[in-house]
Amino acid sequence: RQAGPGGERGWPREGGGWGGDADGAEVVYFSEDFWTSGSFRTLLPQLFTLSGLRWFHTFSAGVDHPAFRAVVERGAYLTNAAGAVNTAFKPGELMVITDHINLTGLNPLVGPELPELGPRFIDLSAAYDQKLTTMCDQAARRIGLNLRKGVYAGFLGPSFETPAEIKMIRTLGADAVGMSTVLETIAAHHMGVRVLGISCMTNMAAGILPQKINHVEVMEIGRQVQSVFIELLASL
Repeated sequence: RQAGPGGERGWPREGGGWGGDADGAEVVYFSEDFWTSGSFRTLLPQLFTLSGLRWFHTFSAGVDHPAFRAVVERGAYLTNAAGAVNTAFKPGELMVITDHINLTGLNPLVGPELPELGPRFIDLSAAYDQKLTTMCDQAARRIGLNLRKGVYAGFLGPSFETPAEIKMIRTLGADAVGMSTVLETIAAHHMGVRVLGISCMTNMAAGILPQKINHVEVMEIGRQVQSVFIELLASL
């Protein structure tokens, strides 16, 4: 927990602003200072969100990876805001990730080999844990939520994708697109951590609708879905 620009205490929120607990569910947004200060060593949560840090925020995949491992101990529930590539999806819907396509051009395992933290070559044939995915689906049914399932494509960002890129990843089998999660998932698997991934569709991906993507509108959809998202996580 850090001091905000005005001295207030809280968690830095993605896209600006500060906040604390949300309806009793503590959502942690890690900043660059958090990773470099060593304070991450005091936190070993079961449930957390890495939504405040993107790989385009000056860090290389190799730098972040050891810090990420220190935070995660028993399991990782990764959440993100995503663009809907599947035209059957709608903004405001949630999707549990069944697999991903890494288009960032990065891999957190690149660099010096650290065998004490995990093997160099890891299997990603089940990157997102089936038991956790089933548990999430059951939780969604209990609260009457229509939970989508699909493949998440991860780009580096920070620019949104072009219509041609969206056509490409749809052909490759992607249902949603974003700028996070895939590298965190690889890092988690490197240390033997199970992963559950959930995407919030905040907009239709580029080229699907005859309009430009507006980041302010993307963030607004995210705020509107916040209570449902928290209810789902609390039901797991």
